[in-house]
Amino acid sequence: MRLAGPIRRAATFWRRSIQARVVVSTLLLSAAVVTLVGWFLLRQITDGLVAGKTSASVADATRGAYEAQVRLEASGTEFDSGTQLAQLVASIVARGDVQGYDVVLDGPVPGSTQGLATGSGTRFSPDISTDSVPARLREVVESTPGTSWTYAPIRYQSDSGIPTVPGIVAGSQITLPSDGGTYALYYLFPMTEQQETLSLVRRALLTGGVLLLLLVGGLTWLVTRQVVTPVRLARRVAERLASGRLEERMHVRGDDDIARLGTSFNQMAASLQKQIRQLEELSRVQRRFVSDVSHELRTPLTTVRMAGDVLYDARERFDPVTARSAELLQKELDRFELLLTDLLEISRFDAGAAVLDLEDVNLVDLALRVAESTKALADRRGTRVVVHRPDQPCVAEVDVRRVERILRNLFTNAIDYADGHDVDVLLAANEDATALAVRDHGIGLAQGESAMVFNRFWRADPARARTTGGTGLGLSIALEDAHLHGGWLQAWGEPGNGAQFRLTLPRRAGDRISRSPLSLVPADAATGGVGAGYARLDTPKARTP
Repeated sequence: MRLAGPIRRAATFWRRSIQARVVVSTLLLSAAVVTLVGWFLLRQITDGLVAGKTSASVADATRGAYEAQVRLEASGTEFDSGTQLAQLVASIVARGDVQGYDVVLDGPVPGSTQGLATGSGTRFSPDISTDSVPARLREVVESTPGTSWTYAPIRYQSDSGIPTVPGIVAGSQITLPSDGGTYALYYLFPMTEQQETLSLVRRALLTGGVLLLLLVGGLTWLVTRQVVTPVRLARRVAERLASGRLEERMHVRGDDDIARLGTSFNQMAASLQKQIRQLEELSRVQRRFVSDVSHELRTPLTTVRMAGDVLYDARERFDPVTARSAELLQKELDRFELLLTDLLEISRFDAGAAVLDLEDVNLVDLALRVAESTKALADRRGTRVVVHRPDQPCVAEVDVRRVERILRNLFTNAIDYADGHDVDVLLAANEDATALAVRDHGIGLAQGESAMVFNRFWRADPARARTTGGTGLGLSIALEDAHLHGGWLQAWGEPGNGAQFRLTLPRRAGDRISRSPLSLVPADAATGGVGAGYARLDTPKARTP
């Protein structure tokens, strides 16, 4: 668990940093190239050293065997075989101490002498181990004239303290004049100097490779920094622009591609700032226009309302046509007044002047109260609003007036499109949220319509008679009220299978909602909303004027 945090931070840094990825990738590729080149050079040097040592060792062994044979023939038969061999080995060992090789003299070869040879046995340089001569080489030398050689580890006696080293063992036959026997003379050439040279070369290659990688990494970091730094500055400026600081610009130096990119970026930012300012001004003028018109219409509406009330109260004294006109006038005046009220509320949302009056309330009680207030409408439409009470209370800190307005809009909208079926109201709560879902089984929503249902003045069926006297702004205001609480208002629908609207509110004002206690797609849905206009409106959507 202690490593999880650093690993996540390292992974995040690797994912976000182009410079780190470029530097590391360059280092890895450079390391592979340096390793390959170093291995090739080391192989070439090793082969050269071994080949040179081998040719020199074989030549020395051949020449030494020839000189030893000449020396033996020159001494003739004046000495016995033991004395001749002792003198020979002593001279060769003395020369080997100077030239850096060891000697092993073995013999005579079986069948090469008549009778017992007085010089039989093995003679060798001090500290050398006779098993350094491979058995296979012994067989070849004893059976074949000339010089034979092989690579073999050269071992020394344990009390000498000299470690085993790789070397070359070369052997030749010599003939002893005193007894006519054939002896095997082996020269052992240790490659100690070559081994030290290769160790030095390895250290040099390793040191040079590390220094080269550090140099390549530093150069790559410097080069990529020249490219990445302007990109990072552009990112920071873009973030500031996104946060609303539209006056931010990049500092441009020079005339290269990066400088031209910065100039283009600044031109784009200036153009966006100009357009955003224009849109903000246009939006401000539009909101001001809606607000002014709504307020200015209050006075004539009040006058017309007074006249309409007089006509409506006296309709019984009018002829049937005039009486009907008075009733229609009263109905349209009610709707006009409701429209003005909704327009004023929308203008408050647009101006950012809407505030919450929070208190703890049980949404179950609120749903029952709204269901009771819409019972007369449900009766006229031949339907019922059924509130399914949960086992636990669904308490949330909300503005009662605004949430009640949301529920009233959802209930009346469901009643209007229920087509005589019952409207089910579901409630649930979890540790951080409270949810209410309104399910109708009417005409439903076609594909894409659930993303449009919260648009202002939008209707699912424009040809359908509006029985509830709505203005087309109810769901838009409900969505704004939900967002003002920090909640969600979402819609699901299928053609012919009804629709479901889900309101999710945080239990405490200001808390974030991670999940809703209720599913947006109802359990009795045939397709789960696939292809049926499923929409998740977690954030305020673009407003349609």
